[in-house]
Amino acid sequence: MFRYDPRLCLPSSAELPDSDDTPVDNELQDLIPGLLKMILAQIWSKRMDWFFGVDMGIYYDPEKSAIVPDGFLSLGVERIVDEELRLSYVLWEEDNIPPILTLEVVSQKYRREYSAKKNLYAEMGVLYYAIYSSRRRRKPRLELYRLVDGEYLLQSGEPFWMPEIGLGLGRERGTHQGITREWLYWYDQQGDRYLTPDERAEQAEQRAEQAQQQAEQAQQQAEQERQLREELLAKLRQRGIDPDSL
Repeated sequence: MFRYDPRLCLPSSAELPDSDDTPVDNELQDLIPGLLKMILAQIWSKRMDWFFGVDMGIYYDPEKSAIVPDGFLSLGVERIVDEELRLSYVLWEEDNIPPILTLEVVSQKYRREYSAKKNLYAEMGVLYYAIYSSRRRRKPRLELYRLVDGEYLLQSGEPFWMPEIGLGLGRERGTHQGITREWLYWYDQQGDRYLTPDERAEQAEQRAEQAQQQAEQAQQQAEQERQLREELLAKLRQRGIDPDSL
């Protein structure tokens, strides 16, 4: 008996555009989510049930065009689908699992982050929606919204703890790719920031240098003790005393 499967009629990720061809208007829209992805790849290196997309199209309705957040996180999906990786994020190819977090970075101009995109993410079922605007002065630069009964409610208490993800999101001044400024980072439940790969490498280098210095100091101390012993033995022999007889 023939069974109709509507999923077989839906376009695949290979047939859909992988972006909206809209260029970012600031490097930060790639660098900020890119840094978050790098840190995740480090702290979740043994997990294969997550995916973080940067400037990638999300298809949630076959009759609508893709929506392209600056960054998004999905849980419960394959981290790597194959060696060609994902061209885009297509919900009907991901067991209809929407992202659990989307991120928009506002730079020179607003791109409907507080209106149309916000409504689309709510319609898609995205639990957390983060908006970061480095140009804001009187209002918070980082806002996190949680979807409650179909509406986004602004959260408080930065870094914002997200129990469903097991991570917090917040801001801190730091250096990435030689650029010192305010960046977004992941935090643990105690509010401690996770280190970046560069920071971990620097810490490892510092520990290696300290271990080498300690080894050199121990060697110098052993050499000094050997010299003192030789001098003492020489003095005993000068006085006609055989050290071996003592």
